[in-house]
Amino acid sequence: MNPGTPVKILKEIQQSLKKITISAIKEIKNIDNISELNNFKSKYLGKNSLVFFYFKKLNTIYSLERIKCGKILNSFKRDFQKIITKKKQKIKNNLLNSKNNEFFLDSSLPGRRVERGSVHPINLVISQIQDIFHYWGFLTYSGPELENKYYNFDSLNIPKNHPSRSINDTFWLDPNFVLRTQTSSVQIRILEKYSYPIKAIVPGKVYRRDYDNTHTPMFHQIEGLIVDKSISFSNLKWILENFIIKILQKNVKVRFRSSYFPFTCPSAEMDIQNKSGDWLEILGCGMVHPNVLKNFDIDCNVYSACAFGVGVERIAMLKYGISDIRCFFENDIRFLKQFV
Repeated sequence: MNPGTPVKILKEIQQSLKKITISAIKEIKNIDNISELNNFKSKYLGKNSLVFFYFKKLNTIYSLERIKCGKILNSFKRDFQKIITKKKQKIKNNLLNSKNNEFFLDSSLPGRRVERGSVHPINLVISQIQDIFHYWGFLTYSGPELENKYYNFDSLNIPKNHPSRSINDTFWLDPNFVLRTQTSSVQIRILEKYSYPIKAIVPGKVYRRDYDNTHTPMFHQIEGLIVDKSISFSNLKWILENFIIKILQKNVKVRFRSSYFPFTCPSAEMDIQNKSGDWLEILGCGMVHPNVLKNFDIDCNVYSACAFGVGVERIAMLKYGISDIRCFFENDIRFLKQFV
């Protein structure tokens, strides 16, 4: 080995480290995030850096000169690490300060009022209706809103030419499926699955093509069903008359008018009298049609059944004195605050 080589390497290292230091100091000033700082560290101290190259080259020079060069490189490396550590802490402090400024709390500002929420009036009425019927021994059931035409029409004794099957009245998704027009479809599912006697209510959404101040395309209905021995229309009347008194929390005059539903016979509609003396329809009811019971091999000589369908929005409108059903679905905070 040429004796002059170590001296040349020592000078070369000193000159190179001086240039690196000048370049690095300029570059580190523009770094403002940890990711860039890590890249900076790899560039000047990593395996592909000039410093690492000189560390490897120490094995080619004399031991005395190797020690001198090694001290210079190690000193440079320590100083460089200190610079990087200092810069890293500065970046972290800047990030913390920016977060503190983002969530700065001005104690001189007035406090923000926390608004109280409440149960939506429709859910409130559904819950109250359920409580009344649970007290009388009814159980709550549910079913799909996307319904097969068999459950929505055929099994309920609704003929194929009935107006409710028209696309003008019902939301058809395809020739076999509809958005259910009544919760009576769940009545069929209950009769399929459970044994008798049955006392059931079915709250849920139903869909019809209708929209004005007393109708919406989607509304809520509660179906009621009783299947037992010796059930008569007088049982049905007693339940509905007492239900209306309990849900409206006042005595009201009621009447039953003869009506027609394909799935009940006899059928009736129940009206109540308002303050001005007018009669308002609030629900439909009747004895379950024998054809419906026969579909499930129920002996009509032993068992009988009654059913009713209550419009929840209609009850809520009467209970709270609301004239337009659309108020329930417009999400007007001024309206909803009345029920807090």
